[in-house]
Amino acid sequence: MYDFLIVGCGFAGSVLAERLASAGKKILIVDKRDHIAGNAYDYYNEDGILVHKYGPHIFHTNSEEVFKYLSRFTDWRPYEHRVLGSADGQLVPIPINLTTINKLYGKNLTSDEVKDFLASKAEVRNPVLTSEDVVLNTVGKELYEKFFRGYTKKQWDLDPSELDASVTSRVPTRTNTDDRYFTDTFQAMPKHGYTEMFRKMLSHKNISIMLNTDYRDIIEIIPHQNLIYTGPIDSYFDFCFGKLPYRSINFKFETLNQEVYQCTGTINYPTSNLYTRITEFKYLTGQAHQKTTIVYEYPTAEGDPYYPIPRRENQEIYNLYKKLADQTPNVYFTGRLGTYKYYNMDQVVAQSLTLFKKITMQAMSDVQ
Repeated sequence: MYDFLIVGCGFAGSVLAERLASAGKKILIVDKRDHIAGNAYDYYNEDGILVHKYGPHIFHTNSEEVFKYLSRFTDWRPYEHRVLGSADGQLVPIPINLTTINKLYGKNLTSDEVKDFLASKAEVRNPVLTSEDVVLNTVGKELYEKFFRGYTKKQWDLDPSELDASVTSRVPTRTNTDDRYFTDTFQAMPKHGYTEMFRKMLSHKNISIMLNTDYRDIIEIIPHQNLIYTGPIDSYFDFCFGKLPYRSINFKFETLNQEVYQCTGTINYPTSNLYTRITEFKYLTGQAHQKTTIVYEYPTAEGDPYYPIPRRENQEIYNLYKKLADQTPNVYFTGRLGTYKYYNMDQVVAQSLTLFKKITMQAMSDVQ
């Protein structure tokens, strides 16, 4: 008899498995795939280069609790991600900053002057409801067309006017020369890779792991008291309220017989090409190698569900599933897919740590 059957070996499921196992619970964690670590899974390819199978995963967080927790399972390599965007035949920093504006417009503005410049370009939108509203309200039509509209259309197959404001709110506009993609307090990569971090996380004697396993094939056979489900919530309920839409990505990997391919970790292509961006893994991992591996990302509607699509109508469908989930005893839904939210890795870890505390408090009140 297991105390918890956990579906999914990504961040959401693995953090809960480790926490509950450390609290003395007996855990079985299962995954459909043939590996642990979920979408953060990394491995050495045939040329010996460490790559991320499901696209670049760059860790950053403002949460000391999350960083300290993960530090139990890995040493870190400091890494600040930098992204350039291809616009008007040149590469400029993304998110838009003072350097971006000066390069694009051939100006030499100061931080104060660029604020006025952007204000002169901005188109006031009130209320701000969509991703288009966010960008036009901040930088105006011209920069919206150069950096946001095409990229968003490729990524989501929707115009920014059809997406929730939260999508483009994730990418701030800066009036200084800070060219880091993230400004979080903690920015680092697991020194020996994500898979190794997960291996340590799941190495507790109270945790059993079954890979290549669909939970539906074992749920009636293996006795357990509680279920933690990190897969798509609509699938769990057999799509009774209809399918929740997701975006997926096709990854095209290429290993080149040269040490370096591009001048930074990621280059975005907002208006040109069918792919959204190219990432070179050696920037992320710090690995020294005479060859280099890059990955092109082609967003698609088919394939593994990666990104819940933030739109009001999708949220309304999710709310129906959430109501059903809340009425399902001894089953907990968590993670990006289980709660249909576009979370970063650190947010998923924080969510799982919070759920662990909730489960622990529930158990204590049951005993009393």
